[in-house]
Amino acid sequence: MAQVQETVVLDGHIIDSLILAKVLDTILMMGGAFDLREVHIGTTRDEPSRATIVVRAASPGLLQEILEAIQPHGAGVERESDCAVEPVPADGVFPEGFYATTHLPTQVRQRGRWIEVEGIEMDVGIRLDQQFSVARTVPMGDVRRGDLIVTGREGVRVQPLERPRECDVFGFMEAQVSSERPHGHIIADVARRMRMLRESREEGHSDGTVLLAGGPAIVHAGGREALAWLIESGFIHVLFCGNALAAHDMEANLFGTSLGYGLTAGRAVPHGHEHHLRTINRIRAIGSIERAVESGVVTGGIMAACVRRGVRVVMAGTIRDDGPLPGVITDSVEAQAAMRAALPGVALALLVASTLHAVATGNLLPATVPTVCVDVNPAVPTKLSDRGSFQAVGLVMDAASFLRELARELGWKG
Repeated sequence: MAQVQETVVLDGHIIDSLILAKVLDTILMMGGAFDLREVHIGTTRDEPSRATIVVRAASPGLLQEILEAIQPHGAGVERESDCAVEPVPADGVFPEGFYATTHLPTQVRQRGRWIEVEGIEMDVGIRLDQQFSVARTVPMGDVRRGDLIVTGREGVRVQPLERPRECDVFGFMEAQVSSERPHGHIIADVARRMRMLRESREEGHSDGTVLLAGGPAIVHAGGREALAWLIESGFIHVLFCGNALAAHDMEANLFGTSLGYGLTAGRAVPHGHEHHLRTINRIRAIGSIERAVESGVVTGGIMAACVRRGVRVVMAGTIRDDGPLPGVITDSVEAQAAMRAALPGVALALLVASTLHAVATGNLLPATVPTVCVDVNPAVPTKLSDRGSFQAVGLVMDAASFLRELARELGWKG
């Protein structure tokens, strides 16, 4: 049977990061074949390797599918050409053949030079300026008629992640998620990195931001005090949450309950189911969470710590929200944009007990940001680990236990 072929090139630390093996496996699993035309293996940790691979398939269609599948691993077509661009036909509509991004570092070729794509995230497009000098990701809803959008796959180069140099949990390529695996060494590594990032910020660096995306189970399960301490101590700098985390945190401060359940009494209290509503109503009457803290109405907890430490808070609402609290963004697209705007400088992300916020945050983050996803439901960290990046670590455990252990590693005496 006649075959078609294309030559691709892999560069970088493709041996120790198992990238070459993944590419060859993918070619075979999809029904193709390959010849290794040239392989140069770096002899030191710092020396890159290079492989030239001839990919063969039974039809042009299958060959194209294989090339698309191995591109996220960094396999680029040897014959270099500029990327194609097409103008946006109407506001909020990509050209039909637009290139859909991954969350990996990406470059596009124009006028014979490679341009780094700024603001990389998955499932968006790439917009070039009119001078073909700047490339940046853009969500579908933000494009305007006449914008230049990259189309097709030629002239697009994806750079796979390499094994990090740090000898901590993020330096290994295991992505299994299990409730039976020990958590202590992972939490210790996370704490070590958080301590390093705090020191970096104290020295004046702006790229040491730690982000936490959390759900109300943090309050319900007893992790409120630990998280508040982490914020007060300067270990958390950005908070993504919804109406519920903030409401139940302040309910605990005002009424000593969470969802009407007495946090110290250990039982439901009379009319306790009203407490979160009364909390929201009181904050709405005051006008904002910031004013409630500054006026002394709310004196402790997560939101009070955020106000006192100047933590950037993005509260994204859902269809089921009561109230909501002042500051909750009820438009999902606006909330997504606010989350995206808070990401520059983030060097570590903790996604704790919130399926929706964890998945949303994970989709917005570039693959270069180390990420820890904690949930009692293994489906949540599994979904994040399945994004195929080295930096995603999944822990199946309850939010309170994780936050308390993490805080204790960092010096909390609670």
